[in-house]
Amino acid sequence: VIYPPHSKLTDKEKTNICYLSFPDSNSGCLGDTQFCFRFRRSPGRRVSLCCFLDQLDRDLPVYLKKDSAYYYGYVYFRQVRDKSLKRGYFQKSLVLISKLPYVHLFRTMLKQIAPEYFEKSEAFLEAVCSDIDRWPPPVPGKLLQLPIMGVIMKLRIPTYRDKPGTTPIVQNMHQADAQISMALPTVHEVDLFRCFCPVFFHIQMLWELVLLGEPLVVMAPSPAESSETVLALVSCISPLKYCSDFRPYFTIHDSEFKEYTTRTQAPPSVILGVTNPFFAKTLQHWPHIIRIGDIKLPGEVPKQVKVKKLKNLKTLDSKPGVYTSYKPYLNKDEEIVKQLQKGVQQKRPTEAQSVILRRYFLELTESFIIPLERYVASLMPLQKCISPWKSPPQLRQFSQDDFMKTLEKAGPQLTSGLKGDWIGLYRHFLKSPNFDGWFRSRQKEMTQKLEALHLEALCNENLVFWSQKHTEVETVDLVLKLKNKLLQADREHLPVKTDTLKKLQTHINDIILALPDDLQDILLKTGTT
Repeated sequence: VIYPPHSKLTDKEKTNICYLSFPDSNSGCLGDTQFCFRFRRSPGRRVSLCCFLDQLDRDLPVYLKKDSAYYYGYVYFRQVRDKSLKRGYFQKSLVLISKLPYVHLFRTMLKQIAPEYFEKSEAFLEAVCSDIDRWPPPVPGKLLQLPIMGVIMKLRIPTYRDKPGTTPIVQNMHQADAQISMALPTVHEVDLFRCFCPVFFHIQMLWELVLLGEPLVVMAPSPAESSETVLALVSCISPLKYCSDFRPYFTIHDSEFKEYTTRTQAPPSVILGVTNPFFAKTLQHWPHIIRIGDIKLPGEVPKQVKVKKLKNLKTLDSKPGVYTSYKPYLNKDEEIVKQLQKGVQQKRPTEAQSVILRRYFLELTESFIIPLERYVASLMPLQKCISPWKSPPQLRQFSQDDFMKTLEKAGPQLTSGLKGDWIGLYRHFLKSPNFDGWFRSRQKEMTQKLEALHLEALCNENLVFWSQKHTEVETVDLVLKLKNKLLQADREHLPVKTDTLKKLQTHINDIILALPDDLQDILLKTGTT
């Protein structure tokens, strides 16, 4: 059943959803299980929501921006014994499909509605959808109240202006009416400590592998563990965006199965979460494999585990651990391990352990990225080079050698005490999809900033005086160029003050009014492209 019934999915998308909505038979998930998956959208489909979500996308932190090529599926699966059914089991999944990566929000929502849906069936979904229809737009930074079957979920979607690592607390406000309210501390974060517990001693190496976009497989006993671990890996380089593909749960029926498991070329830059034992054979040529058992919170300190050799990984029954021949660039940070071990001994709540771990990853990523940010900012032309009468100047080219020279005085050693081969790590990173994605987005921001500064320079000129000294042809040409500038500012959402745009529009109108009547008529009617 698809609800709402008018939702359009291609046959390929439906098939992918069907296979991904159930755990592999070997997982033996009895009771209720929640997990999530991610799949490619079929190409060539236009969705009217796109432009609306694009506007909201601008204010999101880069790692929460939607990827229009993918959908997320959030699953609530129930398997219980039922003698009245032919197979002896009741097996059903309720799946929510969204472009938004708000894992915690949709997980909480499914927990509210799925158990009731399994008992009440389709009519119940109609009631759920009419609640969702009342939700406000998902505007970042606003306190949102989302009603769902008698409960109000209160939450705040982060914005790019938030200081990384801080979560503004959503207070449980006193409700005068009878509705129960529930404050969500996050919309997207997973329980980092719980996910990394089985590979506790290798967190720093895993951070390097994710940062460098290395091919990674997570082999887990069930989709719940595989999807949580893949999402934790992707989030460990935040506030950097992980720019390659990742699949929290991947099956042998997936439409990309052949593409990702072929041996005719090197494994792609992707993180896969799998549960089927067949993958131990199919993916044994992959360079980095994380094998996890059931995720339980440790009552005692995890034992020190060595990195295992890949040749020892024969089946999914192999012992939990990290199987790779990768040699980390940075020396190990013993401090974080001690801090988390102490937390385990003192029975520190898992949320507090996750906060410590998230801060550790954030500081590590920021120490790594600040020198790159500083160097790229130096590629911006000086403001005095911006002339209203010439095209905006170009950014200078990124030079790996010049960047490497800056590291001696302004490298990560300014913010991190970690020793090791930082230069080697940067060289490797500059060849990765994550660098490519990060640099493109920086380039776009800086080019837009240059366009905005150029607009401001134009506004500060006496354009009417200029037009009086030039021919009509040149003046008409200027008017058309200025109109195009205004359209571009609107289309590309350039970072320009509204006053500047109004001022430019006034300039355009004044220039037109100084022209002969016949030209005025033509130019006032002319929009441009």
